[in-house]
Amino acid sequence: MPGVTLLRGAPCAMFRRMKAVSYRPPGRGPFRVEQLRPGDPYELSDGHAIVSEPSGRRHGRRHLLGGAALATDPAVDEVGVEVGHVLDEATLRAPDVSVGGVSDESGFAQSPPRLAVEYVERGGDEADLARKVVELLRAGTELVWVVRLAGDRRVEVHRAGEAGVVMRAGELLEAPGILRNPVPVEALYDGSAARALMLRNLLQRAGVADLDAIRAEGRLEHARDLLRRTLARRGLALDTTQAAAIERCVDLATLDAWLDRAHTAASVAEALRAG
Repeated sequence: MPGVTLLRGAPCAMFRRMKAVSYRPPGRGPFRVEQLRPGDPYELSDGHAIVSEPSGRRHGRRHLLGGAALATDPAVDEVGVEVGHVLDEATLRAPDVSVGGVSDESGFAQSPPRLAVEYVERGGDEADLARKVVELLRAGTELVWVVRLAGDRRVEVHRAGEAGVVMRAGELLEAPGILRNPVPVEALYDGSAARALMLRNLLQRAGVADLDAIRAEGRLEHARDLLRRTLARRGLALDTTQAAAIERCVDLATLDAWLDRAHTAASVAEALRAG
């Protein structure tokens, strides 16, 4: 673009100063998304350059945890970390975590995420954060979750046209139509809570409701096996219909009653009678 210095290469002192004091010249800035390439250390806000600096240890660890917790949700296909989203010709934003709008292609995402997650440490650029939230929502993002890592840990929930809501530990975040499962606030920053959510999500992807369902099925299968072995030891052979009845039974009390009768019954039919 004539008269405009490209942003490639090391950030100049002016851009570092803009980052430090949250300085924003009036009007639309001179820069455009077409001047950037993936890997350049900048976001753009209405043509103004924002230096995107490396994350600190806590920030980086937490947004990896949160990203993994959201990526495993059974309803989710597309999740990215620090993906640049083109919101308009002069605006490029890279949320810490993006759910949706992240197809498996090279280059910047050409649509906004459906859910964006931002992690914030103490001393962050609050003015730019506020602009970023507005720009994402204006472009079509349905939800923005701002995770506060310093002080009172909390998540600020933003939707277009609504006042922000603060959620704290012990509460559940919901994203209808985006996520199937509610997300405990702690799962976005606490390793144990995140892993518990990931386990549930992965089990559901495999067709199992949760860990309790696996344990319940284990108890049922153990009871079926005891019943079959007891009948076999007593020389009582199962026919096809009887074997199928045992396999289909999902009531532990019924299996226990059959097992009790199997010790003395004269036939399989007597052991498996109703009541």
